[in-house]
Amino acid sequence: MNDTELTKSAWTGMVPVDDTELAVTDTGGSAPCVVYLNGSYASRRHWRPVIAELGSGWRHLSYDERARGRSKRSADYSFEACVRDLDAVLRARRVPRPLLVGWSYGALLGVHWAARHPDRVAGVVGVDGPYPVGWTDEAGHERVRRLFRRLRWALPVMRLIGNAARMSAEQHAEVNIEAHKIHAALEPVLDGVTVPIRYVVASGEAFGSSGTLQQDMRATLDPLLARNPNLKVGAKVASNHGSIVRKDFRAIAEVVRGLGQEVG
Repeated sequence: MNDTELTKSAWTGMVPVDDTELAVTDTGGSAPCVVYLNGSYASRRHWRPVIAELGSGWRHLSYDERARGRSKRSADYSFEACVRDLDAVLRARRVPRPLLVGWSYGALLGVHWAARHPDRVAGVVGVDGPYPVGWTDEAGHERVRRLFRRLRWALPVMRLIGNAARMSAEQHAEVNIEAHKIHAALEPVLDGVTVPIRYVVASGEAFGSSGTLQQDMRATLDPLLARNPNLKVGAKVASNHGSIVRKDFRAIAEVVRGLGQEVG
């Protein structure tokens, strides 16, 4: 099968990378390709309403990260492993210059990818993220570890609805802690990004946060919007961080459409 036939054919299967395999679904077609990047412990199932709303006028490619959904376990759950996973999926499915649509951790991945490979991506839609703030102190990291220790008995149930990975509580915590560190160092990345980034900004707090933490995180975006014209807010929605993809899928789809038209 040549490259043209490959990209036009719908396909579901496993893509090997490092010591694992990733479960991938590609609707195929010659339309612009949207690649969906999941939240920290989420699976591709969360994107089904967005995909249905956008419809067949797009090529949709979604996949489960390591130990999420139907993908296999690994010895490495680091952020750089997630970068390699995106590399592997795009290469395996011959995807040129996609629109990356990421939720939370997936938005962080999408923006980093765009900053590293501006010639290989058309743009990014960040669903409630990424924001340039995170805990870098050991007290904050210990709060994360305590949270996941308390959740360790609930994780198998959360896994059934796509909100946890096939990892230990300690591994869940370390993924979260690393994400905090990368978010905290994000400001120069966002200042320097040269492809269009469109934010869909949620309201309210996320699970595990308290007070005005999420509101304060979102406010850190304002000075960056003023400095870099490539960054814009595409929509502000009423749902919170955890429910935004499920409840505001129409708004997400509309921002994707708008960015697609903008980049041609």
